[in-house]
Amino acid sequence: MVVISSSVSSIKALWETRIRKISEDREEEQRRKAPKDRPANRVGVGVWEDRALLARLKQKLQTEDGRLVLRLEQEEWRSLPPCLVRLAQVQELHMHRTGLEALPTFIHSFQNLLVIDLSRNAVAHIPKEIGELSRLRELLLSYNRLTSVPEELGQCESLERLELAMNRDLSALPLQLKNLQRLQHLDLSMNDFYEFPECLLDLPALEWLDIGGNRLTELPYDIYRMEKLHTLWLQRNELEKLPDTISLMASLDTLVLSSNKLRDIPPLMEDMSRLRFVNFRDNPLTLDVTLPPRKPKEPEEDEEEEEDDREMYGKEFMQLYIHEARKRAYATLNVHCAYQPGEGPDP
Repeated sequence: MVVISSSVSSIKALWETRIRKISEDREEEQRRKAPKDRPANRVGVGVWEDRALLARLKQKLQTEDGRLVLRLEQEEWRSLPPCLVRLAQVQELHMHRTGLEALPTFIHSFQNLLVIDLSRNAVAHIPKEIGELSRLRELLLSYNRLTSVPEELGQCESLERLELAMNRDLSALPLQLKNLQRLQHLDLSMNDFYEFPECLLDLPALEWLDIGGNRLTELPYDIYRMEKLHTLWLQRNELEKLPDTISLMASLDTLVLSSNKLRDIPPLMEDMSRLRFVNFRDNPLTLDVTLPPRKPKEPEEDEEEEEDDREMYGKEFMQLYIHEARKRAYATLNVHCAYQPGEGPDP
């Protein structure tokens, strides 16, 4: 019985040892596999997702007018995936109503980009790497959430068109934007500018500017330095007066000043021979001036053209207003000269 008992004890001990060893081996195997299997799974999923995204993006590629264009509209793209750099040959990027929140820093990889149109998104930040896009001609970021513009944007030496309308909290531009020597078209409307950006005065090629719907109270005295500007929109600001030097803007042919706080029109504006269209509507002008009735025209004349020519607060109104203001000023001066202090008209 002693022998049998001893054998049973030995077998039990051996079994327990084996069970313990198997358990330890399993735990070790799990520990050994854990750091390899899990990251591998994640990498595998990431690679698969990148491939799927890239395939989805490639389906959106089009060739338009000889340019490779990527269009993403009314789809959810809150951020641009890094795999997009595989399409660095893209020349135009158009994304509208996608919810995009920011331009990625890897945007500098797209050296062939000529146009970036991200209008109507939620972009709140432009990375400084934007300055590395030396071939970029158009940057359209209207209806977004920008609060600032990086000074590096001034390095985009080929930029011709910049649209930043309706960003609401955008109130200033960096002085470095004066280096955009080819910029022709600039839209800053419906923002929060309370001062006319100084950099605009040094843009030699600027021809079209909309800075309406802001909080401007005055224009710079040296606005005449904008020698090539032919269209200037200043509607819905808080301008109380215009500098006389505005009459020196030799190229200006369109000037919109509606819905401001103007009290008078500078007399020198009468000499702006190239000015074709001007609008002073909805300003608290001092003088009450009404255009005289127009002479009857022949029936065959274009009624629509007649209406355009007859803009109530347009160029004809401006000239009549200046003439009336000058006439009244002369009348006041004559009265002052006729009656010296202490004198008055005969009773």
